[in-house]
Amino acid sequence: MASPPLVDSRASWIIATAALCCLGMTFGAPLISTVGLKAIAGEMGGARSVPALGGSLAWLGSAVGGVMMGRLAHRFGVRWTVMAGSVSVCLGLFISTLGEPWLLYIGHGVFIGFLGMGGLNAPLYVYVSQWFERRRGSALALLSSGSYIAGVVWPLVFEHTISTWGWRATMMGYGVLEAAVVLMLASRFLRPAADTSVRTAEHKGGERPTVFGLRPNTAFVMLAGAAFLCCIPMAMPQSHLVALCSDRGLPAAVGAAMLSVLLAAAFISRQAWGLVADRIGGLRTALISSVMQAAAVSGYLHVTEQFGLFTVSIAFGLGFSALIPAYVLAVREAFPAREAYWRVPSLMLMSGCGMAVGGWLAGYLYDQYASYDPAFLTGVLSNVANLALLGTLVVLQVRWMRRAVA
Repeated sequence: MASPPLVDSRASWIIATAALCCLGMTFGAPLISTVGLKAIAGEMGGARSVPALGGSLAWLGSAVGGVMMGRLAHRFGVRWTVMAGSVSVCLGLFISTLGEPWLLYIGHGVFIGFLGMGGLNAPLYVYVSQWFERRRGSALALLSSGSYIAGVVWPLVFEHTISTWGWRATMMGYGVLEAAVVLMLASRFLRPAADTSVRTAEHKGGERPTVFGLRPNTAFVMLAGAAFLCCIPMAMPQSHLVALCSDRGLPAAVGAAMLSVLLAAAFISRQAWGLVADRIGGLRTALISSVMQAAAVSGYLHVTEQFGLFTVSIAFGLGFSALIPAYVLAVREAFPAREAYWRVPSLMLMSGCGMAVGGWLAGYLYDQYASYDPAFLTGVLSNVANLALLGTLVVLQVRWMRRAVA
């Protein structure tokens, strides 16, 4: 078999773009429950926590499944986990239309999340990072924009198809489209990767007794905890913005457009964040982005008018967009490359758990208080705790770098 092209080549960017398109299709699946939240809730007892929990289970399933799928991709190749995952997403959407809350939970949590998104998300992060060295931050920023491309393209489409044909027909039609596109891309572009940094680390033994002066697993737990805490507020606007706009007297179409604008801002700014991360590193990038996210989430507590909500949503998109690729880059920078296949999925397990908790918690607190204010206040407090962990790691990193230079 011929050797794969060198990293950081034109072929590397083609492969990263194909992986981006796969994620863009896959992440469209749980957005149907977000856009159709009120319609689905209306047919399942009226509680918004039911479809909200379905979306949260998709994120949770993706996070848990990514750990297992990362190992399978390491053993058998990412192409097979991606292809199996795309078929599973299609099956999960069909199961979710069968009319009972528990079937919605199984369809989203097991098939869309654990087997579907779990087979694509974390394995593709590891896979794409193996094709880059100097521009790894930019490549990860591009790949992680798959959810934003989905958010820009699909909410307006889903709002129209749900209002015209219903949420069940939307799920079934999209499932078939998603499987067809991802199967084609995976079979054509996802070739075996050669990571020179992995080979170098193996030749050197990958020796790294400490990370910023801490035991490696201690530093990793702190980083994973920060990812969990920052993803709780990250999930709230993305999961409930359409419903929030409706509660504040705005049409569902405006809410869907606002979600698209939010994710469009996130997509555009994430590419800039990738360049920043290439210069200052993943950990410092995550800290700056987290500060901006906390400020934007607090805006949802005070703004009620359409223009103000659009402004806050754009600010939120600009702020949080760096976080996930920055965390992945921080793992690749701080730990041996040969450990990426399990450390990256484990980190994304924690971030996915945070997304799951945030999306469900916002729906639960709304059902309790008939307002989203308690949810966003909880999100701000979670973000403050995240900043404490990230700030500690950055301080330790700076001290460690100074001692290394001295």
